[in-house]
Amino acid sequence: MDSIKMKRELETRLAGKDRAIAYDREKDQLRIESKLVNKGITISLAGIVAKWHADKEKAIDEVVYYVEEGLRAMEDTVKLTDHEKKIFPVIRSTSFPKEAEEGVPFLIDEHTAETNIYYAYDMGNTYRLIDSRIMEKEGWQPNRIKEIALFNVRSLSTPLKEDQVAGNSFYFLNTNDGYDASRILNKGFLHDVEMKIAGTMVVAVPHQDVLIIADIRNDRGYDILAQMAMSFFANGHVPITALSFLYENGEFEPIFILGKNK
Repeated sequence: MDSIKMKRELETRLAGKDRAIAYDREKDQLRIESKLVNKGITISLAGIVAKWHADKEKAIDEVVYYVEEGLRAMEDTVKLTDHEKKIFPVIRSTSFPKEAEEGVPFLIDEHTAETNIYYAYDMGNTYRLIDSRIMEKEGWQPNRIKEIALFNVRSLSTPLKEDQVAGNSFYFLNTNDGYDASRILNKGFLHDVEMKIAGTMVVAVPHQDVLIIADIRNDRGYDILAQMAMSFFANGHVPITALSFLYENGEFEPIFILGKNK
């Protein structure tokens, strides 16, 4: 599989009467636009080809799914009023775009040196990031959205799976509802976990669909967490950061762990 073959495969899978598909040979990118709203999604073919060599058809299926859902989200109308339960915070890296493609700024809050908080309108299988145009159209103020989003994230379930490795405890939250990393904003949940931590509490959000909480009791634990976070970061659909965060008294401090052991 190469970029040209991948381009042809995706063009076949994503074609439609309300779609416009363009290929940028120089950047090796494919852009799929909705003619209904004149908005679209640009994907890098090189990255997909690399994933195909590891996951085969699953890599293509995942790209098609996220493009389809992303375009549907662009085409659907966002209605905040009377749909408050659909508003949630989402965590993104600080390098994530600050504006929609049309230059409309997203609603963003700073979180840590590595992460920012965006706000989203849930649309079922996907969500749309809330921008200034949506707020203006709906007549909503930023603080109202932020308060509702933080309230809603506290209502999400927090099931944890625990693994013991080399004398350290690792807890994983992975519901695949799109807001796993967002649970890092649930202070009550983090406080409850902190009460059970015997060593040092370290938190990681390598991508949007996982939250890792580690009870580090020896130096080996830091190495293991670093390897876990990097692996999740490399394989996530929406990567956030491979760095981890020390958590103490409700505050996050990014730490760089230089792994030595495998």
